[in-house]
Amino acid sequence: MSKSRQPNYWDYIRVEELLGLQGGLEADEDRLENDEVLFITVHQVFELWFKLILREMRTLRDVFREGIVAEQGLADADRSLRRISTLLRRCADHFQVMETLTTRSYLSFRDKLMPASGFQSAQMRQIEIVMGLRDEERISLGGESSFMDALRAHDGSESSAWKQVAQEKDGGPSLARAVSDWLSRTPIDGIGPEDDGAAAALDQFVEAYTAAHSSEVDKTAAIAHERFASAGDSERLDARYAAEKETLVSFMNPGADEGGATRRWTRAAMLFILGYRELPLLAWPREILDGLIEMEQVFVVFRQRHARMVERVIGRRTGTGGSSGVDYLDQTALSYRVFRDLWAVRTFQMRQGSNPPLTNPGFYGFKNG
Repeated sequence: MSKSRQPNYWDYIRVEELLGLQGGLEADEDRLENDEVLFITVHQVFELWFKLILREMRTLRDVFREGIVAEQGLADADRSLRRISTLLRRCADHFQVMETLTTRSYLSFRDKLMPASGFQSAQMRQIEIVMGLRDEERISLGGESSFMDALRAHDGSESSAWKQVAQEKDGGPSLARAVSDWLSRTPIDGIGPEDDGAAAALDQFVEAYTAAHSSEVDKTAAIAHERFASAGDSERLDARYAAEKETLVSFMNPGADEGGATRRWTRAAMLFILGYRELPLLAWPREILDGLIEMEQVFVVFRQRHARMVERVIGRRTGTGGSSGVDYLDQTALSYRVFRDLWAVRTFQMRQGSNPPLTNPGFYGFKNG
């Protein structure tokens, strides 16, 4: 019997193949300057990070696509969220390596890239899709009729990048949709959306929460009035605090075009989970909501860091793919948000002890036996 082949480190992670991929268009890195090899290598590393992020994000999404999400499922989801946020931080840090390029050194090879663009990263577009960015929320790169057109080959045919992204678009509900569906099933004060009297119970919770929030805003406004001297300040503060209270009323009464009753329950569930986070059975749900915010925040920081790196290296030149360059990147950092409701509820949370008392807090305790 022949002895089985023992693995080597270089075979297991394919070192030789990996180190032979930095030759660029010439397919020979000996013909390239160090700056161009650095540029190629950094972007290859980005794509490897994106691969890991995409795998984790799909796994995370699939947890919430289950009809019932068990405690262990939430623990697994939390681990995926932490890994995604860590990977995105490493991606943001990676721009420091790019910033070792001087403007002149990058310009020495930049024109050979045209009309290629980082926008053509299929994996980044896939991450956005899985996360939940909608087509209508996207900012145009240039003259293309849709973001998918920018992924086509130069002859208009369906490139491998186009096919990858198209397949992702057909992959079912996004993470944002799956999380929203999960939240829409959350029992609020012990009553689920399908239970008898659910609508009345939701109304009761929203009314009590709105009243408590209004009282808290009034207390803060009173302190502000004491510490601001002029009549003009007083009028300005009155308007702002009144608007703050009205914003919650509007938030908790979405119209039919915003999702109506289902979205109302989802928004109430966010306030409930975060407002009563000390309850034992809300421990994992609160970690998930906090983790989602952290993940999106890190993603925004990544986009902002990208824009500042580009501005530092090449200023405000037109992008190699024909975009407005830094202006385009800044717009994406500002407007590409998926978990908008989860960000919004930060405005409406109250200090501990200010939430209205629950009628059935025991529902969220650990059960014996």
